[in-house]
Amino acid sequence: MYKSHIAHEQYIDTLLQAGAYELNSKLLVKVLLLGVVPLISFSVLTYYVMTEQTLQIDHRIITFIKNIEHPQVTKGMKALSFIGNTWPVVFISIILLFVIYKIYRKRDEVLLFIIVSLGSTGINQVLKYAFKRERPLLDPLIHESGYSYPSGHSMAALSLYGIITFLFWRHIQSSIGRNVLIIFSIIMILSIGLSRIYLRVHFPSDVLGAYLLSGFWLFLTIWVYQYLKDKQYNQQERRDYP
Repeated sequence: MYKSHIAHEQYIDTLLQAGAYELNSKLLVKVLLLGVVPLISFSVLTYYVMTEQTLQIDHRIITFIKNIEHPQVTKGMKALSFIGNTWPVVFISIILLFVIYKIYRKRDEVLLFIIVSLGSTGINQVLKYAFKRERPLLDPLIHESGYSYPSGHSMAALSLYGIITFLFWRHIQSSIGRNVLIIFSIIMILSIGLSRIYLRVHFPSDVLGAYLLSGFWLFLTIWVYQYLKDKQYNQQERRDYP
């Protein structure tokens, strides 16, 4: 009977170890896909941008879009670009911070939101001045100043709507609501990036680089947040069940 009990415990331990191995394997895959791959891709793209090897395809894409311009589409693109400007983003952020703090009472989520947003803006400005890539000189439809790579609007869009999706997903219970949230965020991210290319204030490689870098930053901050939350939970569990 005793041997049977020992064998059963060993069997359970084996299952737990296998489950932990599978969990760690899945986590490793997520880390590679969501963290390492975007960072490496951004680094490779930056090399090609700085050596001007992307200019040919950048000009081809901009010229193609220029040939299919339409006044009504231009109005819509200007509106989307405006939504990605600093003050509209600040206004949207204030409203969302109010909702997170007042309705959900999540101070840690407020802090995460602020870190993601401010960090994205700070990283973008530092890299713009480090790379000093000039904007396209192809008859832009709006006036913009400053350097081009990576696109600030595109970085802000992915960071903002990415963190919105992460935080509000946790509070939305219905699958329909979650799907709507994801679709809306994807549309906003891609539309704002496309508007910057359409208006000829950014090269396509500026937007792509911004998405890759912002994706890495978003993953990194969320990963650290989840790690700290899990650590806090485990410590609480040990205190409650010593």
